[in-house]
Amino acid sequence: MPFSPVWRRPAPQLRSWVSSYAGYRLEAGPRGVHQGVASGHLTLILCVDGAVEVLANADPAKPPGRYPAMVAGLAAAPARIATGEAQTGVQLDLTWEGARALLGVPAAELAGDSVDLHAVLGRRCARLLDRLATAPDWPARFAVLDQELAALADVERLAGVRPQVQRAARMIRAGRGVVRIADVAEEIGWSRRHLTDLFRREIGLGPKTMARVVRFERVCARLRRPDRPGLATAAADGGYVDQAHLARDFRELAGITATEWLAERS
Repeated sequence: MPFSPVWRRPAPQLRSWVSSYAGYRLEAGPRGVHQGVASGHLTLILCVDGAVEVLANADPAKPPGRYPAMVAGLAAAPARIATGEAQTGVQLDLTWEGARALLGVPAAELAGDSVDLHAVLGRRCARLLDRLATAPDWPARFAVLDQELAALADVERLAGVRPQVQRAARMIRAGRGVVRIADVAEEIGWSRRHLTDLFRREIGLGPKTMARVVRFERVCARLRRPDRPGLATAAADGGYVDQAHLARDFRELAGITATEWLAERS
């Protein structure tokens, strides 16, 4: 699926909740299927034209759907997305805290699922789409996102989050997913079982699974770079025991081999 995004970081006050904006244009082509990779971020997509057609969610119990605006939760399995239709839009990577602050729901409620953003934001979603559609270029669209997301943000929604869960999640991110969950639990003063229960209840993934996905995401990000290393080097630098363990994660978290994943993004 051709995907040549225009990247920009959100306004500073939003960066705890939104990691990046990516504006994109997909040209029409033969119908196909894109494997959406498991993610430690929520993915929010706003289409200026066209729509996202989700054929299968990461959680197979969740129904498919077609959306001009959608949010997909954290997942430890791939989703299947239809390709071939022309589409212009913006993709945002939200942190689990951003789900609460911007959307008003805990990330766990969206885990493994894709949801119509109109059902989450109501009329504010229609306003956001209208403003994006009338903006003349990508810088103007990114400015609209900064304005509208700042208006949505409510830090008070995070008041109910356990500080131990926040700290554990930050330790996993800071360790690039290469951490022992027993050590994280000890550091925050909880048992591993208690941490796993409350972490999953808030975020939607257990801490061990979150660490696995974070590690995999970082390797994938490195493999997208023009100066990408070989798979064996990427595996070693990313904290994998060997390339075979990275290959297993590609099969289980991306649904395709590393070679297929690279070819799809070339």
